[in-house]
Amino acid sequence: QVQLVESGGGLVQTGGSLRLSCAASGRTFTTATMGWFRQAPGKDREFVSTIRSNDGRTYYADYADSVKGRFTISRNNAKNTMYLQMNRLKPEDTAVYYCAATYSNYARYAADEYDYWGQGTQVTVSS
Repeated sequence: QVQLVESGGGLVQTGGSLRLSCAASGRTFTTATMGWFRQAPGKDREFVSTIRSNDGRTYYADYADSVKGRFTISRNNAKNTMYLQMNRLKPEDTAVYYCAATYSNYARYAADEYDYWGQGTQVTVSS
């Protein structure tokens, strides 16, 4: 089992920045494929970013087109923590942000491909 706890959400003005954290515990974190998803009111949960590794040394990141160039995913294996640095935030980024984990050698972009989820953290961007 893997337990995930997000933090770092909040209220920010358009153009501002936030950094989300996802602390993992339980099963080994190093080779887990980790992802960020978000869900706005009345909308489906959507992919934001993912980071994965096949060997625990080289990591590959990918992003949704809507956040590419503004968001950066990273992880600190020593701290069992994943991050999402969000810059140049827009009102349309407002959502509950969830971190997720699965164990796979392949990139995962769909919510139903992830096995473990955090409780979510609210991000609100005011215009």
